[in-house]
Amino acid sequence: MDKKTEELRDIFMDVTDEATVTEEQEETHGSLGSEEKVGERLREVVEEMRERYAFDTALSDEELVTVVRRFYAGNDDEEIADELGGGADEQTVARARIDLHLFRESDDDAPFDVAEFRSLLADDTPTAECAAELGVGESTVRRYRRIAEAKDAARTVNRQYTNEFENILQDREISDQMTRDIQKDGLDDATEGMETNVSF
Repeated sequence: MDKKTEELRDIFMDVTDEATVTEEQEETHGSLGSEEKVGERLREVVEEMRERYAFDTALSDEELVTVVRRFYAGNDDEEIADELGGGADEQTVARARIDLHLFRESDDDAPFDVAEFRSLLADDTPTAECAAELGVGESTVRRYRRIAEAKDAARTVNRQYTNEFENILQDREISDQMTRDIQKDGLDDATEGMETNVSF
């Protein structure tokens, strides 16, 4: 460490009171955004949903938390399946995602008339009859029936669970941003008025 670097470090510590800043950062990050806390809160929501609804998935609660995280990170079902490993495939992820009330636009791309399908569901038409009426396979009817039922359930609770997921993950983002801002502001204060082309 050369003389200029030592001077910069000393000024930074004097101006920012580094020990205090570090303590505040840890408290903020621990209360809002630590990965462990976020995971725990997401798991609580998943457990509540599992108790309330009949989940159509073999994935564990921990794996479902991964589905939530990766969904909001922008991963598609195939990418989430790769993240899970252990034999999980795209269909497994899609079913889990629907259980968790996490929907994609592609979920509405049905190969039949949706209004007619809704009418058949309202009449409690058996799967085989729906398939014959719509001209599709029974597996297709079962898939879109699950989606329709999950969307109805989500609307019934005013998207309660997706809102909770989003709030938890937003808290983490806010905490991370606060930490970055604290670090940035402290360094800016320490280097204000100094030459910036110091060689480290």
